[in-house]
Amino acid sequence: MARAMWSGTLSFGLVTVPVALYSATEDHSVRFRQLQRGTSDRVRNQRVNERTGEEVPYADVVKGFELAEGEYVVVEPQELEEISPGRSKTIEILGFVELEQVEPILFDKTYYLGPKGKEYTKVYALLREALSRTGKAGIAKFAMRGREYLTAVHVEGDTLTLHTMHFADEVRDPHSEVDNLPEADVTLQERELKAAEQLIGMLAMDWNPEDYRDDYEDRVRELVEAKVEGREMVRSEEPAVATNVVDLMEVLNRSMAAVGKTPAPVRPEAPAKEDLAAMTKSQLYERATELDIKGRSSMTRDELLKAVTKAVKPKRRLKAVS
Repeated sequence: MARAMWSGTLSFGLVTVPVALYSATEDHSVRFRQLQRGTSDRVRNQRVNERTGEEVPYADVVKGFELAEGEYVVVEPQELEEISPGRSKTIEILGFVELEQVEPILFDKTYYLGPKGKEYTKVYALLREALSRTGKAGIAKFAMRGREYLTAVHVEGDTLTLHTMHFADEVRDPHSEVDNLPEADVTLQERELKAAEQLIGMLAMDWNPEDYRDDYEDRVRELVEAKVEGREMVRSEEPAVATNVVDLMEVLNRSMAAVGKTPAPVRPEAPAKEDLAAMTKSQLYERATELDIKGRSSMTRDELLKAVTKAVKPKRRLKAVS
């Protein structure tokens, strides 16, 4: 079992539930070390005095708030510790709201909340079922690791979850950050809007998070594997060309025509109408990835075509097209 990263009390009204906090997500990103080119020598970061160029011991590092260029107010670590909210051990629910009222931009990280012991499961279940029946989320504050957090507590399945949130003043105004936002009264053709709405309807689907995975991480791992084996990787396709505003209606019509073909779901065997010979190298590579064909990263387009054809239709061979 995972180790709790925080423990304390969840309270609403006069009801209290001793709880433990667990991370709900994990980062699968490929980790690299910094090396000096041409060697296996590690490169490490050091704390260096900008003026003298000498390394500074961690114990001699203090924090400085800059009032003006080169003018600082120095704050010692123990001074920050004295005013830190880190001693708080309570997640105090201030009130309950509809979860849909909270804008997604405010959410940051997600954690699981569990009862701190078996003797607290009934009180935990009481809050869980009450939140589930009402569809509400509890807005709460709590402190962890020297920082105060605004949070939302609600139910996911049979578990209470806690989402840390940004405070309102931490969210930037898009109109001051984003260039070239269209005006509210921008002129749009009704037929273009209808076509776009129809395309969205045709692309509607049920949300299933298990249908998605980090393809870039997979390719990074394959790149490392290919370099170990002395092979070359298949390059990604060029990015899509921006839509020509003049031809917007034509693009919408072509998009709907393409969607209207209703591509078949991916299966170990290719659909009867799947035209492998017409696929690009990147498309064949994606198909080879779905079929888990070994050595695909070093194959040419013709080799990918042959391998995919063999995997999906063992008894039928297609003529390779260059």
